[in-house]
Amino acid sequence: MGAWQPLPDDLPPEVRHFVEQLRLLKDRTGLSLVALGARTAYSKSSWQRYLNAVQPPPRQAVAALCRVAGLDGPDAERHTVRWEMAVQAWPRPAAAPERPEGSEAYEDDPTVPWWDRPEESPRHGPGGRLLIYAVLLLLVLMVTAVAGAVALG
Repeated sequence: MGAWQPLPDDLPPEVRHFVEQLRLLKDRTGLSLVALGARTAYSKSSWQRYLNAVQPPPRQAVAALCRVAGLDGPDAERHTVRWEMAVQAWPRPAAAPERPEGSEAYEDDPTVPWWDRPEESPRHGPGGRLLIYAVLLLLVLMVTAVAGAVALG
């Protein structure tokens, strides 16, 4: 911890600040990069690239680091805002193809660990599952009543 290689001199200030904050957050966890990789579903080499400003991390990696470091609410949100500002200013690779105006050069990682996925809305409307259970319970009661009436009669 604390033995980080120097960041490039020509790094935009938004990127430099973001990476420095990520480094502090990683150091706060007390985890090695291998252990951090095991706890976040992002490899040691990925974390090395993110923490040395070689490549911007996906938003989900930042959220995972915040979770591992015990940050939530406004503290975690600050890191997300820093991420958004840094990604906008992140230096583009020299060989990158031209992108249309307004398109993002860096996209979020589509492979999100299940624990970091936002909750999906239920397929049924509000109370849909409860309605299904109520109908099934009503059917069971009706079958039981009919079977009881037949047995008595």
